[in-house]
Amino acid sequence: MGADPARESADSAEAAAYRAALADRLIAEGAVTTAEVAAAVRVVPRHLFTPGLALGVAYANQVVFVKRDRWGVPTSSVSAPDIQAIMLEQADIRAGMRVLEVGSGGYNAALMAELVGAGGEVTSVDIDRQVAERARRCLDAAGYGDVRVIVADAEAGVPAHAPYDRIVVTVEAWDLPPAWRAQLTPHGRIVVPLLLRGMTRSIALDREGDRLVSRSTRLCGFVKMQGAGSHPDAGYDLDDGDLSVDVDDLRAIPGAAQVEALLEGPRAERWSGVHVWRWEPWDTLPLWLATVFPGYCQLNVHAPDTEALKPALATGTPAIATPTAFAYLTARPLPDGRIELGAHAFGPDAAALASDLAASTAVWDRDHRQGAGPVITAWPIDAQIPDTPIPDTPTPAADLIAVRKHVRLTVDWR
Repeated sequence: MGADPARESADSAEAAAYRAALADRLIAEGAVTTAEVAAAVRVVPRHLFTPGLALGVAYANQVVFVKRDRWGVPTSSVSAPDIQAIMLEQADIRAGMRVLEVGSGGYNAALMAELVGAGGEVTSVDIDRQVAERARRCLDAAGYGDVRVIVADAEAGVPAHAPYDRIVVTVEAWDLPPAWRAQLTPHGRIVVPLLLRGMTRSIALDREGDRLVSRSTRLCGFVKMQGAGSHPDAGYDLDDGDLSVDVDDLRAIPGAAQVEALLEGPRAERWSGVHVWRWEPWDTLPLWLATVFPGYCQLNVHAPDTEALKPALATGTPAIATPTAFAYLTARPLPDGRIELGAHAFGPDAAALASDLAASTAVWDRDHRQGAGPVITAWPIDAQIPDTPIPDTPTPAADLIAVRKHVRLTVDWR
């Protein structure tokens, strides 16, 4: 969009230096990979979308929560710059495009306005009037008065300004409403943080007729969708809240009392021979395990005295729950600084489930660790889905990963 007098009057050389440093950091970390997104980060004054914060905080690579509900749960935020950059790279927004943003923080819409340029259009929609009004004020202060801000439930999209070349969703979604696909151009793309079996992934989905087919998948986290598209968390607490389990559908795993009873038994341990660095991205592993094991869930630790468990992660450790065993990924340190992934399991069939989990981890290492990940397809709920079983898995595969109100989601690792 170029220089704007309103923006320049509120800017400073110090803020420009912070923007440049942020862009350089995002490039170095791999969040920014194109010159266009880098240029947008260097131009948009993020501090005007986080008023009241010192420049060093405004340009830090961290989320800024702008509204919470009465229980203190965040309902709106200016997302961390790295995940915003990753999603913009996934979206591949080009000059002249029409873009719809679902969830209005302001800053992301300004970045998109830079990408579409004077010949494009950006429309941002939010269900919360206060959030939308805040975004409007910040966009105006930063010189992005051309960005539309609409107050509406995004379940219906924004038909008045459709069709869109890109739809970028900046809140966690459980489903993909038909309006989003219908309001895309024939070759349009949706980038959406989608909740799958307790894990959230930013998925870039291209329209192919009545389907949406993924082109990339990245680890992320966002505040939850409100309105018609909202969905309650699924899961339960264990051991008086010391542990919790997240799952897509509670009917897919045993109840809390049954899992607690399983955890009271002796522990079986198996090791996979798979070595990873703790900082290394192995986010395709949970997706792989979720397709292999129908009882996939995620284990979270909320208390420090869980020495008997030792899950691989404090939050979101892949786990499997069956009527006769409960297993999860664990890790042990190696002399070179890496860790080896393994499995702990409890219950009458603990040894078998631990072996299956370790073997599945080894299959991921052999066949999928260096790959691009699976193709996730969103099918209309009444569509006929081809039979595409996953070959050579140590346990029966579940290529159907989730059923929603509007779509069915499948995964294909081939």
